[in-house]
Amino acid sequence: MSRDWYWIRHGPTHAKSMVGWTDLPADLSDTQALARLSAALPQAPVVSSDLDRAVKTADAVQGTRPRQPHDPNLREMHFGAWEDLTHDEAEARDPKLVFQFWDQPGDTAPPGGESWNALAARVNDAVDRLDASLPPGPVIAVAHFGVILTQVQKVLGISSYAAFSHRIENLSLTHLHMGPSPEAVRINHLL
Repeated sequence: MSRDWYWIRHGPTHAKSMVGWTDLPADLSDTQALARLSAALPQAPVVSSDLDRAVKTADAVQGTRPRQPHDPNLREMHFGAWEDLTHDEAEARDPKLVFQFWDQPGDTAPPGGESWNALAARVNDAVDRLDASLPPGPVIAVAHFGVILTQVQKVLGISSYAAFSHRIENLSLTHLHMGPSPEAVRINHLL
């Protein structure tokens, strides 16, 4: 099945730490950016992660579009013991593991957390399930940095390390055509 996915990264949290499953609110004060983003989206179902920052961002761009239930499988990576720590704090605790986690993303996971490969498998399963349950046509998904990068990696057929070279800004739009001839129409587009 071919489908266009319009991925939106939630509004900023202003956190300077690793925020995965911590349920921080988004700063949605840039109403003009949200209006431009909403205007650029097709009339399509909207789904989001179940974390507040994604839910509220989805609310802000939804307009008259139909809403799907929040999906916990579209949550950001779970950072386990590193959750809410700065990179320096995590590195002080687990220097070798932190280096391996970022420099060789794959099966390495933070203590009690999730590896890149586990995140990608979780998100890919959610996308496949949504593809099977939604009517034909585009989908708008409001999610997180890591979640969107897993789909960029899938479409481009690149390594996880190469996927990390892409920036995914808050309130950016990443339009991916999924199917037999996948294409990254645009990545990290700011309106």
